[in-house]
Amino acid sequence: MKNSIKKLSLLLMAALVFVSCNNQPTIQEYYVDKQENDNFIAIDLPASLLKVEDGASEETKKTMSTIKKLNILAFKVTESNTAEYKTELAQVKSILKGDQYSELMRMKHEGINIVINYQGEDDAIDEFLLLASDNDKGFALARVLGDKMQPEKIMKMAEDFNNIDKGGAGEALSQLSELFGDEGI
Repeated sequence: MKNSIKKLSLLLMAALVFVSCNNQPTIQEYYVDKQENDNFIAIDLPASLLKVEDGASEETKKTMSTIKKLNILAFKVTESNTAEYKTELAQVKSILKGDQYSELMRMKHEGINIVINYQGEDDAIDEFLLLASDNDKGFALARVLGDKMQPEKIMKMAEDFNNIDKGGAGEALSQLSELFGDEGI
């Protein structure tokens, strides 16, 4: 009996040491740390603010129901914060390269570098992370939190973005559009 208690105790201690050694920061921790920083714009939107208009496809409506929350953190570059911008962007990229995130795609659109990562299973994603950056304008990091989201349906919904009513989210999204100008994200 004493032997099995000792083994169980050692196993428990080993598990605690293993778990405590995982000091990789998460995007959520980064977001919380930076939302009070004056160089950042932080926007939290519940999915209920992004309603689907009548003209949207049934698939878009169904896909929207899998999205629970949207967090956006944006850093606008100015003459005085260029060095900080480079540091912050490097930190975000480092976090996204961590073990807990998988890269879905990488592209460039009108001079803006876009990287999309995710967390969860390939066919049931819990979190999408979109990083859009432009060295002259800044970067925006969007976290789309949901329940069993499917990448192909999210991409198709993005194509149908004009049929999503931005009503309650309009002011918040216009701040983001200001950051990236006419291109938006």
